[in-house]
Amino acid sequence: MAEYPAHLVREHHLFDGRTVTIRPIRPDDAPLVREFLDELSGESKYMRFQKWVHAPSDKLIHFLTDIDYDLHMALVCTARHGEREEIVGEARYVSNLSGGICELGIVIADAWHKTGLAGVLMEDLIHAAKERGLARMEGFVLSANAEMLRFVRALGFKAERAPQDPTIMRISRDLQGA
Repeated sequence: MAEYPAHLVREHHLFDGRTVTIRPIRPDDAPLVREFLDELSGESKYMRFQKWVHAPSDKLIHFLTDIDYDLHMALVCTARHGEREEIVGEARYVSNLSGGICELGIVIADAWHKTGLAGVLMEDLIHAAKERGLARMEGFVLSANAEMLRFVRALGFKAERAPQDPTIMRISRDLQGA
């Protein structure tokens, strides 16, 4: 496991004036991640995981929080409510063993949609992937998720139907070069 990448911790000011912190996830974030996922609407969970997830399993929480910061990077976006820290967004990539391609995932708390949070979170994730030397970021988005498809296209991703399933769009973006 690589050392905790503290240099990726960043504070951002959103359009509405709120300040959030984007940082790499830690294993001790497990209770916050469980709470974050529990509070997502059923639709948000379905769009993120592409299946119905009622209550996240211990195995899923472990996968999401116990990462190596090398092949698997996850950034959480946190907001403060007094002394309490709350996760309001999460973006991650998992790269293949050769390290050239990574698959992304992102989910934003329902109350934080349309705040600009997804954009800054993805910018930081793309920056981390580029810094790692990854060549391409890919993902799979439900064809019905028009909002996500508009969002990733605005970030420079190409979208095409997945040949094995017409309900899925394959998105990709080259990370290195022009």
